[in-house]
Amino acid sequence: MSTRKGLGLVPSDSTLILQPSADEPTELPVPRLEVAVVVESGIPCARSLILEGERIRIGSHPSNEVVIEDRAVSRFHCFLAAGPRGWTVTDTSSLNGTYLSGVRLRDGDLPRPLCELLLGESRLQVRELGANAHRKIPVCSNFGELYGKSVPMRQMYATLERVANSDATVLIQGESGTGKELVAREIVRRGPRASGPFVIVDASAISKSLIESELFGHVRGAFTGADRERKGAFEAANGGTVFLDEIGEMPLDLQPKLLRALEAREIRQVGDNNPRHVNVRVIAATNRDLEREVNLGRFRGDLFFRLAVVTVQVPHLRQRLEDLPLLIRAMLESMGALDQQPLFAPQVLKELSAHDWPGNVRELRNYVERAVIMGVPNSIRGSTLPPLPLPDTAGSDDSPTWTEQELNEPFKTAKERLLSRFERTYLARLLESNDGNISRAARQAKLDRMYLSRLLERHNLKSKSSEVG
Repeated sequence: MSTRKGLGLVPSDSTLILQPSADEPTELPVPRLEVAVVVESGIPCARSLILEGERIRIGSHPSNEVVIEDRAVSRFHCFLAAGPRGWTVTDTSSLNGTYLSGVRLRDGDLPRPLCELLLGESRLQVRELGANAHRKIPVCSNFGELYGKSVPMRQMYATLERVANSDATVLIQGESGTGKELVAREIVRRGPRASGPFVIVDASAISKSLIESELFGHVRGAFTGADRERKGAFEAANGGTVFLDEIGEMPLDLQPKLLRALEAREIRQVGDNNPRHVNVRVIAATNRDLEREVNLGRFRGDLFFRLAVVTVQVPHLRQRLEDLPLLIRAMLESMGALDQQPLFAPQVLKELSAHDWPGNVRELRNYVERAVIMGVPNSIRGSTLPPLPLPDTAGSDDSPTWTEQELNEPFKTAKERLLSRFERTYLARLLESNDGNISRAARQAKLDRMYLSRLLERHNLKSKSSEVG
């Protein structure tokens, strides 16, 4: 299986050896809550549940850990999550809202030790309990090409180890730039289909009119331009794995066909009525909260349940800032630039730890690459990463300079020229960071592939390849 140099990764045959400290815990307490339903759909009741786990869902659908039979409660109304500072509650775009102490909230900390939640016409009391069980987590600093020895990462490693040994459908959730594709690759690498094909379909980078053909293929004459039969991703991955990236972008009208393919293991090519059997494992990924999307009517509930046989949550970087030195070292190793490690002195690492990292590990990778290229320490002031410099009128990479003539131009004209400079600089660096691969660049920039191609053409920028990466 091929490897990618991105997201703080190193080749699988790397000699990089990283060991966790000897005093790290090997087991953690399992969080525990008591949830008492005291009013359900306006009627007093006395139902109490003792629940264990890091995430507890509440809603009217039977798949929730706490099921509320109330028409005013959404299918996935809210969820409770255990964190380092205690439990939090997050509303999942419910129709009627989640109320804590009479205040409607999107998310918030649960008061200790007892609090009351109002959902629709139902009232719940939530009490935090002490743990009476512990769960072992591996003592390691990496899982293949995934790097990190923080507790959230090692908890994920334990889940991935179990998932990899099965053939179950997996849903990987996490913010953009956290490395969801790499998680999928590590699952496959350790699973029963490791020697089979691994085919990627990025729903966010394919035109809606072409995505069905991309998934299932088409016969000759199925539509204008279909001059020959073409296999889709499911047939191409027969015996292996299909990775459905950004599944939350899948058009709603195509979701029933995908559901049938998952349930019956059959597909129909566009323009063909004859079903074809396929033997594939499906792994999907998204940066969206699909439970929220189901509540909003943008994603089918039955497809969500079929995809989420097993769910893996990838931690965002601000959850594991202690992994920064490890990630930076791994990135430098992958670039053959370990001699540049002095660029990231303790003071620089301290400033990096104060940044929010909205782009997660991908943003960190870009930052490290820039530091190596420029050969200067990347100090951060005010917890803000250094801005991307804009070229001047001569095309250099310095900050723009303004002539008297330019300052006398109308605001709109000056603004359009400045935006054009930004576009060209951004696109050039986007292409460079993806080795000229337009499909991969489109996924990174969250742009439609054809739109990105038009932008590149407008700025006279050429790519090395347009194949899916």
